[in-house]
Amino acid sequence: MNRTARAVLLVTVVGALSLTVTLIWRHWTLSPILQAEQQLQTRQWLSVLPDSSYDNQPLQAPLALRDARLPHSELLAGYRATLGGRPSAILLRSQVQGYAGPIVLVIAITPDGRLLGIQVLEQQESPGLGARLIDPGVNWLAQFAGHTPTSRWALKRDQGDFDQLAGATVTSRAVIDALQDALRYFDTHRTALLEARDHD
Repeated sequence: MNRTARAVLLVTVVGALSLTVTLIWRHWTLSPILQAEQQLQTRQWLSVLPDSSYDNQPLQAPLALRDARLPHSELLAGYRATLGGRPSAILLRSQVQGYAGPIVLVIAITPDGRLLGIQVLEQQESPGLGARLIDPGVNWLAQFAGHTPTSRWALKRDQGDFDQLAGATVTSRAVIDALQDALRYFDTHRTALLEARDHD
């Protein structure tokens, strides 16, 4: 075997070993990475619920959502939290068009139709403006807790009940519209959301 053939063989063997080691490493680490991502997503979703308000695994059984295209937003998923076998909250995953792209929210609603909590799951808003939606120092979303469909769902500057996120009118209006849509959806489908059987 000449020198060139040996060099080619050596490069091939080293390449094959490197690929094998990479694939084995990926196989060993993929499952923990996926589990960590799932745990993070679960914590993010359930952060809208007080710890003592549920004793089930709400994300394990999605609800069937009918007519999920709403006037300003779209519902992507729904889940029921229970405490002692009774519904304690409905979680709705909502998507609305913001200024720079879609904003995805998880919205928690109590069985009597009050807004319990809101968490931003995804957003692409402008840094320093609409992206302050997720700034814990601003905590703009907290003002919506406790409101119902009968609230005046608009900015104060539009004769509504809510403060605007400074410098982010489009983002503010989009979120308000999505919250109002979700509450109205809950109000319309309350019986099905609270009593219908989960998917198996």
